[in-house]
Amino acid sequence: MSLLCEPFGGALPQVVLFDLDGTLLDSVPDLAAAVDHLLALRGRPAAGVEKVRDWVGNGAAVLVARALAGNIEHAGVESPEAKAALQDFLAAYADQHELTRVYPGVTPLLDWLAARRIPMAVVTNKPERFVAPLLEQTGLSGYFRWLVGGDTLAQQKPDPAPLRHVLALAGVEPGRALFIGDSRNDVLAARAAGMPVVAVTYGYNHGEPIAASAPDLLVDSLAALI
Repeated sequence: MSLLCEPFGGALPQVVLFDLDGTLLDSVPDLAAAVDHLLALRGRPAAGVEKVRDWVGNGAAVLVARALAGNIEHAGVESPEAKAALQDFLAAYADQHELTRVYPGVTPLLDWLAARRIPMAVVTNKPERFVAPLLEQTGLSGYFRWLVGGDTLAQQKPDPAPLRHVLALAGVEPGRALFIGDSRNDVLAARAAGMPVVAVTYGYNHGEPIAASAPDLLVDSLAALI
C-alpha cells in the first residue's frame, strides 16, 4: 500500500495540494539573487543563499522586509522603504529563474498521482504572477488543475483560506484531501483547514526542524509516498 494512503485508512486522497518553494522547487538561489540585487541598489552587502533560505516562506513582502532588516525579525523596517524595495525585488525576480530546479522525487509522485487521475493544486505564498511561468519553465505546469498564489486571496498561509478555496473548487471535504509542504506555515494551514499534512525534510523552515511541527507524515523525498 502506498504511504500516501496512510492518513486515509488505506484509501487514496481525493485531491492533493502542494506548496511550491521548498517542496516542489528549490528556488532559493534565484530568490537570493533578487534579494542581493535590491540590497546592492541600496549599497548594502549581499545576504547570500544561506540567509535567504531561512527567510523565505511568508511571501515576497516579508522576504524583502527581512532582507532590509538583515534578520528574520523585521518589525523595525519602515514601510516606505520596504515598499520601494519590494518593487525592486519583484522586477529583479521576474528575470531571475535560471537557477531554480525541481527536487528529486517530485516528478515520480506527480506522475503517479496523474496516472490515478487524482487532481492536484499548488498553494503558495509566492505572488501569483510568478507561479504559472515558473511551473512552465520547470516542466511541471501540466500537472496542476488549480494555482493559488500569495496574493490570489486576501489571506495567505498559515491562514487556512487558500486551502479551503481549493477544497471548494474541487468539491472535496478536508478529511479527504492532503496537503504537502515543507514549513510550519504549511502544517499550521493544513491543521486549521482540517486536512492531513505531509512535510518534507529538505525544504525551507526558517532554520528549524520541520519535525517539531508534528506533521502526519515526514519524508525525505516525495517519491517515498508512492
